[in-house]
Amino acid sequence: MTFITVIVAIICFGIIIMIHEAGHFFVAKKSGIRVLEFSIGMGPAIFSKQRGETKYSLRVLPIGGYCAMEGEDENSSDPRAFRRQKVWKRMLVTVAGAVMNLILGFFLIILACCADTAITTNTIADFHTNAEGADIATSDEWLQVDDRFVSINGLHIFTAADITYALQNDDCETFDIVVERNGGLVELSGVTFLDTETNGLLDFRVYGAKKTVGRVLSYTCRSFVSTARLIWITLIDLIRGKYGFHDLSGVVGIVDTTAEYVQQSKTFREACLTLFELMSFITINVGIFNLIPFPALDGGRLVFLIIEAIRRKQIPAKIEGTIHFAGLALLMLLMIAVTFQDVFKIFQR
Repeated sequence: MTFITVIVAIICFGIIIMIHEAGHFFVAKKSGIRVLEFSIGMGPAIFSKQRGETKYSLRVLPIGGYCAMEGEDENSSDPRAFRRQKVWKRMLVTVAGAVMNLILGFFLIILACCADTAITTNTIADFHTNAEGADIATSDEWLQVDDRFVSINGLHIFTAADITYALQNDDCETFDIVVERNGGLVELSGVTFLDTETNGLLDFRVYGAKKTVGRVLSYTCRSFVSTARLIWITLIDLIRGKYGFHDLSGVVGIVDTTAEYVQQSKTFREACLTLFELMSFITINVGIFNLIPFPALDGGRLVFLIIEAIRRKQIPAKIEGTIHFAGLALLMLLMIAVTFQDVFKIFQR
């Protein structure tokens, strides 16, 4: 893993954070809210410059950022303070960061699709054979060439990535499949997938389709929905205990994984493709995670605004500020613990 690759990964993560905070910043400015500071990174400032009423900062730790607004967590007599604005304006400012992350993810998927040689479909092209031409796949006992995957064990298949996820994530040996065959839907039960020489579950290949504007947009929409769903499924599995603390990754882990995958690319185009795919996943992840209704996150702040809109009365700034501070403290403790774990994994490897 080269130093340049790591720097590129850090810059990419910084761009994702910058886009998020820029969403808050621009909507706050358009809403007439006084923005005190726009910062990328946390900790001591490497660079800061005051322009008008706002200070712009670049800080040493690329683990986040913030858009500090007047009267955000406390009462203020300034007529342009955050809490003195109409509730719908504050809602827009609150969700703007996550929305920008999701928009960025959508365009990154388009770039990844354009960088690839073809659009990967969900339709079976052939089954694995060995060098002598012998059949080494098991799923061809149920499936046929030109079958298009519709669902696997109840999971709707949007993209080929869903096929891989469904086969590798479920702890079972057989699968219930729905495919589109000759214009109709066919249900198949007890299907086994196995490459008998590699013991891999993916014992078939799918077609690659020629890129057109329509196909690129269609694939982008399906891939976006698939990625967002995968993130929610993972969060639910985490709550249910399927994944533990050791499965979590923070900024160090994200940068390390990004740099490692990019480093494995053989050509510049492959490196760009990998980078676009990883960045799209990370930025969509950041957008959805920030909408979780937990104190200090955008979703937590949105809950308070929804309660205010229903009650037609603000929750006292001191109470709301204390709750958000407690949530932020818990998130920072979790971030520190995950960061130590990421560093330990790197040294262990």
